[in-house]
Amino acid sequence: MRLYHFSHAASILGWDRNTMMPAKGNEARAAAEAELQALMHRVRTDPQLAEGLRRAESESLSDTERANLREMRRDWRDANALPESLVQAKSLAGAKCEHAWRSQRAANDWRGFLENFREVVRLSREEAKLLADDSGLSRYDALMDRYEPGVRAADIDRIFGDVKQWLPQLITRVQAKQRDEPLIAPVGPFPVVKQRAMNLAVMKRLGFDFDAGRLDESAHPFSGGVPEDVRLTTRYREDDFVQSLMGTIHETGHARFEQNLPREWLGQPVGHARSYGIHESQSLSFEMQLARSREFTGLLAPMLNEHFGSQPAFDADNLHRLLTRVKRGFIRVNADEVTYPAHIILRYEIERALIEGEIEPDDIPALWDEKMKTLLGLDTRGNYKDGCLQDVHWSDGSFGYFPSYTLGAMYAAQWFAAMRSTSPDLDARIAAGDFTPAFQWLKANVWSQASRWDTPELVCRASGEALNPAHFRAHLETRYL
Repeated sequence: MRLYHFSHAASILGWDRNTMMPAKGNEARAAAEAELQALMHRVRTDPQLAEGLRRAESESLSDTERANLREMRRDWRDANALPESLVQAKSLAGAKCEHAWRSQRAANDWRGFLENFREVVRLSREEAKLLADDSGLSRYDALMDRYEPGVRAADIDRIFGDVKQWLPQLITRVQAKQRDEPLIAPVGPFPVVKQRAMNLAVMKRLGFDFDAGRLDESAHPFSGGVPEDVRLTTRYREDDFVQSLMGTIHETGHARFEQNLPREWLGQPVGHARSYGIHESQSLSFEMQLARSREFTGLLAPMLNEHFGSQPAFDADNLHRLLTRVKRGFIRVNADEVTYPAHIILRYEIERALIEGEIEPDDIPALWDEKMKTLLGLDTRGNYKDGCLQDVHWSDGSFGYFPSYTLGAMYAAQWFAAMRSTSPDLDARIAAGDFTPAFQWLKANVWSQASRWDTPELVCRASGEALNPAHFRAHLETRYL
């Protein structure tokens, strides 16, 4: 429980740094967070743990206890591969780089960003080498294993390689189909106070427990906190309510997972979500599978009329066309679900080469421009703000995370395929405002399982088969063609 309590404190400190903390507090906060990370590292590397784990191996354990042992052993090995000095230094460097990134992105200041980013990359490579030396994995695999235990770059190459074969043609076909479809654009402005009220109403409709969480604003939307106190953020633009609304629904999916993890397992390793891909499958189940469906937009339309005033754009059919419009764009978090995988493939290919030492930080803009042109046909030369500076992940050294987004989209498509096989009336129930079949399925098969099973076992138990990317492609073709 000590680590759980320390993690609770660290999470709230991080949330405050990204939402409420005044700018001049960053240096002191970074030092405090780095010290806390060092303290947690000491607990994780306590020599007595090794003997305790060894003894536990020979004991008669239940499935849950065996899962706890598996997760503790993984955490212990990961921690013991790294010196405390590196853990602390990386925390400090990440906090400094991330804080500066907020203003550097707005200023299109790639050169300024590089000053801090080079140190983040250096420390991340050192971390990756130590983890790789200990585990026998490649350096990038060693980092990715933290987010997707058991998944390797070879798996991602195979999955993404297949997607790259059919995605460009699908984007072209969908855009051709949508070209002549009528679309009425919403007329703003949409005041932030009204957007926030709308977001809160949708969160309530989706079952968010406001006695165990809250919604705030940040430079980059995220979900933090702990299961008993989930902290969500979104960001607002008064000329576009969709960005904030869809971001809020996305984070609500994360929150429902956290709020429904088994309470009897809190504080135990088995009580955490199994992987980031599984976690992203929940946010994308809410944002993509559910919220962009025609059934859901029928429910959303009257809520928009209530909060922003009636206008033709809020007709349910038009709203559905708006939320499923496929457009090649610069910004990942605003991308539609058809073009979104291209954004992830681009980042994965760059960050893998960066960690393996095949490229240097200075090489990123040219590679970004090349891959954006190849994958989406867009020119990002000189546009760092909407290019390689747009995401927060690299600034704090979160290398290996990006594949989780597309894995999550694939899991989400597979979950809904399984739901429809067990509940043929699922879509009719959603159209009537009854989300019970979807939420009960997710709770029984994903939320309540936490880390009891490894990922392949969890996926098979939930859906009856291993991860099958064909469900994702079928979902996109069905919805968009």
